[in-house]
Amino acid sequence: MPAVRLQFCLMKNKLISKTVIGIDLGDKKHAICVVDQEGNIVAEFSIENRRRELAELSKNYPGSLVAMEVSTHSPWISRLLTGLGMNVVVANARKLRVIYTNERKCDEYDAQMLAKLARVDIELLHPITHRSKDSQQDLLMIKLRDTLVRQRVTAISSIRSSLKALGFQLPAPSSPSFAGIARAELEQNPELLLLVEPALCAIDELSKRILEFDRMIRGAIKTKHPQAQRLQQITGVGPITSLCFVLTVEDEQRFSETRDVAAYFGLVPRRFQSGDSDKQLPISKTGNRYMRKMLVQSAQYIMGHFGPDCELRRYGLRLTERGGAAAKKKAVIAVARKLSVLLLTLWKNQSDYQPLRDSQTTTVIQAS
Repeated sequence: MPAVRLQFCLMKNKLISKTVIGIDLGDKKHAICVVDQEGNIVAEFSIENRRRELAELSKNYPGSLVAMEVSTHSPWISRLLTGLGMNVVVANARKLRVIYTNERKCDEYDAQMLAKLARVDIELLHPITHRSKDSQQDLLMIKLRDTLVRQRVTAISSIRSSLKALGFQLPAPSSPSFAGIARAELEQNPELLLLVEPALCAIDELSKRILEFDRMIRGAIKTKHPQAQRLQQITGVGPITSLCFVLTVEDEQRFSETRDVAAYFGLVPRRFQSGDSDKQLPISKTGNRYMRKMLVQSAQYIMGHFGPDCELRRYGLRLTERGGAAAKKKAVIAVARKLSVLLLTLWKNQSDYQPLRDSQTTTVIQAS
């Protein structure tokens, strides 16, 4: 049984306080609903989004079961209340249609539903587990770097499109070298260069900060997450992808079956089966969106012109040969799915990557 599911089964089976608290989290205030074991509403009120107010709540209802939806504030609030002795369950908001599709949706009603569902059965909330504070802080480096990269791309696109309207078509080099090439191209037009120079300086500054984040990411891998280095044995998986994978999964033993990690990242097809009908649906796209994007980009490189000969590439090309308008896209998703399983397998087994496992086995047999 996966560690996450085992944790909630133990929480479900052990004796807890008769009080169940539903919290609808907000940026400024939280709506609170307290119910007893029979489902009767004991109290309804709101508190400020402050640590002092949350600590006071834990004093008034010590050891209570607390249910809240996943949100921006749920990681630190769940850690705070757990440290204060409360049993906290974080509900998967995407699974609670009874809340977000209600025609009379309001914060007070949401808190009521969370409390009543938690009282009946914790599993109805489809509980999730937040990553640790350290992992969340390390992931912040990757997220901030991604923000700067997107800002640099936006600035470059804006300059190129604006100059194109004036009859100057700049080349599209790599992003770090764009500012220098743009200055060289506009050298004969100093007036126009003077206008775009502030934007080019901003692009230079963004490139410097991105390099700083790259150094920080490599340093974090070397000092705190050496397991990410093993994952970089796969060509197409760099420091950012490997570190993001390690921080997102966090515990390599959380999945009893390595293939479950593909479903965790939303890379498996959704299913709608009823009677004789069993429809083929697109992938679920659940879990961490950024990590899923990184896996897909790695899969695109593996299947691209510069991708090395390996089992993953051969598998993807075999799927592409089936033809069809969406064959290449489906093949990339399939390779990303197998890549996620392979990454977890290398991490879990502490094994070395073999690009052509079957071919290497055949060579050993022939040599012997």
